[in-house]
This record gives sequence, structure tokens and C-alpha cells, in this order.
Amino acid sequence: LAQVEEDRLLKLWQGLGYYNRARNLQKAARQIMDQFGGRFPNTYEELLTLSGVGEYTAGAIASIAFDIRVPAVDGNVLRVAARLMNDARNIEDTAVKKEFRQIVWEVLPQHRVGDFNQSLMELGALICLPNGRPLCESCPVRDLCQACAAGTQLALPTRQKKPRRRKEEKTVLLLCRPGEEQITQRPADGLLASLWEFPTLPGLHTSAEVAELLSVPTEAVTPLGPATHIFTHIEWQMQGYRVELPPETPLWGGCVSIPVAELFASYPIPSAYAAYLK
Repeated sequence: LAQVEEDRLLKLWQGLGYYNRARNLQKAARQIMDQFGGRFPNTYEELLTLSGVGEYTAGAIASIAFDIRVPAVDGNVLRVAARLMNDARNIEDTAVKKEFRQIVWEVLPQHRVGDFNQSLMELGALICLPNGRPLCESCPVRDLCQACAAGTQLALPTRQKKPRRRKEEKTVLLLCRPGEEQITQRPADGLLASLWEFPTLPGLHTSAEVAELLSVPTEAVTPLGPATHIFTHIEWQMQGYRVELPPETPLWGGCVSIPVAELFASYPIPSAYAAYLK
């Protein structure tokens, strides 16, 4: 993992999303090789030094892998804690998170800490559900739950309202010379950094507009239909076209032209384009 080329890493990760996680995994692997002599860190403090590892991940690894007495507080645990204590404060507030984490720390057992942390996570994932009615009748800690007693469990936890997802319209072009496909690499930072994609135009365009722009006959342009892809904060609304180009056609700006088989074997294409990869 420390030595693999980034393009190979991202190709192996293709379709999983959150590509920065793959990059952070590689950075952490390199840290382990360079700073820890290839030994995986086995203390909470050392785990926190690894790229992409925060308090939750460090707590989960430390407690589950090494039975270190430290909490692992994820969204599930925050929800369980808010309902158990009937606490209507915003669980995304940093100070509230810190306080909840301290409360969990105080009730941790001396041994089998990983089992305890996992039990809290599973309680949230399977019983104290995030969407819809929690299964209070099946809950092993129902008698301790202040929200259940007060009838406020459906109103909890309190979260900050998320901003409306921004919508972006794009026209996706599959520019095909015989046996080849044109793709371009995204910038090294930002959304889907360094991944490869089909060339796109801002806005939604008709077949005739695409044909005119590329100076090809209209019959060379085949509509591939609309597609939508939703990221955390952005929604892409796309219209795709396959465009058959003569062999001597110059490349679209910034593109490379590669054999179709190589596209599937070697180049990481985001799952946002899954509808057109077909």
C-alpha cells in the first residue's frame, strides 16, 4: 500500500467514493513504514498521528484491536447518548461531542472495551435507529432511557440543518475514435481530485448543439440519456452523448485518447459516470 502508484490505488478503489480516504490510507501506510518501522501503532496517541485518523477511528482501533480503555464515539453512539440522557443539544456541536465522549469514557469497563464500544455502535445501528421509529420495545437499556420515559425519542437527536444541495448541469461527451475513447484528468485537488473523466460541457445541450460545436454531422451524435449523481453537497444532473469521430480528428483540449479496454483496466473513472461507462 505504501509503494503502489496513486493511479493504481485509485483504480482499485474505484466505485467506493470518498477517494481522499484511499489517499489517507496510503499516507498512513507510508507513515507506518517511515516512522514506525513497519509496525502498526498500538497506542491511542500513536494512532492519532496517522493521516485520516481522528478520535473515533483511533478509539475504535485502540479498543477493538488492542483492548485499550478509550471510547469510540461515532454518530450511532452520539444518537444513543442523546436519547439515553434526553439531551436536546446539537450533537454536531464540538463542545457537546466532547462532553458526550467524556461521559462514554467514564462508563467504559476495565476489560473487553472493544466489545463494549461495538455494542454501543450496534445498539444505534440496529435498535436506536437514525431514521424512523427506534425499536424501543427491543432495547436492552430501555429502562435507563430518559427519552423513552419522556416520549421524546423521535425528536432526538438534534442536528444542525444541512444546507440545500447545490445542483450542477453537465453535458458528458463520449468522444470516440475507432477503438478509442477520450478522457481527461481532473485537477489535483477539490472534488474527485486527480481522477479521470469524460470531457464535459457546462449546462445541458442538445444533439444539434453538440454536433455544431464539434463540427460533425448530427447523425454522428447519439443521445445516451440523462443521469443524476448525488454527492454530499452537490448534485450533478447530466445529459450524455456518444460522438463518433474520424480517426484524424484532433483531441479535445486536455484529453488523451486511449484504447477502450485500457480505459476499464487502468484508469480510475468516478462512479458518477457509471451510466455512461456502460
